[in-house]
Amino acid sequence: MNKRFLWKVWLRLNHLTHVINDYVAEVSKTGKTLSNADIARLFGTSGSELSVETILDILDRADRIRREKIQEGYSIQTGICHLSPRVLGNWLGASTAYDPASHKVTLDIVTTAEMRAALSEVGIEVLGIRDGGAYIGLVTDVATGATDGTVTRNGQIIIAGDKIKIEPDTNDTSIGVFLAGEDTTYRLAPLAVNRPKEIIGVMPDVPAGTYTLYILTRFAGSNVSLKEPRHITYSMPLIVS
Repeated sequence: MNKRFLWKVWLRLNHLTHVINDYVAEVSKTGKTLSNADIARLFGTSGSELSVETILDILDRADRIRREKIQEGYSIQTGICHLSPRVLGNWLGASTAYDPASHKVTLDIVTTAEMRAALSEVGIEVLGIRDGGAYIGLVTDVATGATDGTVTRNGQIIIAGDKIKIEPDTNDTSIGVFLAGEDTTYRLAPLAVNRPKEIIGVMPDVPAGTYTLYILTRFAGSNVSLKEPRHITYSMPLIVS
């Protein structure tokens, strides 16, 4: 059956299991992540009578209202997904108080029927097997065990991958593990664990939002360091609520 759209993927060995020839698919990115500003410009090219600035203001206001209503405990229904409040963690009886160290306020995100129908029109083209270079395979939130991109502010995260060790000196602020937000980039330091296949660090006290995690390191998997830092980006955005 022909599909209207194609996602091109690379296959990468899954180093998190012991199964032989176990691969995971990595979508080959054809462009950058779209922001509200990008979407507003797309509105403008589709013949809208509203200015790009007005459309962007409407989109930003809608996001702000959704955030505020979620804070009040509302669920939100859009044409893409349903957002509903959720609290993670164990409660030992009704007298147990909320503890940020063991409980987490987060969201369940479920795609709508319209979005699932749209995804049914997407096919997959396998480009081949990605080489064994440096990569970030999975980020795990230690407090919740979540691997869906949700992370706890000031909590620990485990970064699993290959050739991700920060070298040669974690005190060199030009290399390390970084979180890039819309306006500011934060560095995770110090690191509790700094190994070629695993890094454990503490999330900084960042504002709620969506961030891109990336690593800058000169580690090359040998006794010779790279002359220029290698840039390794995690394909999944991290969400701080």
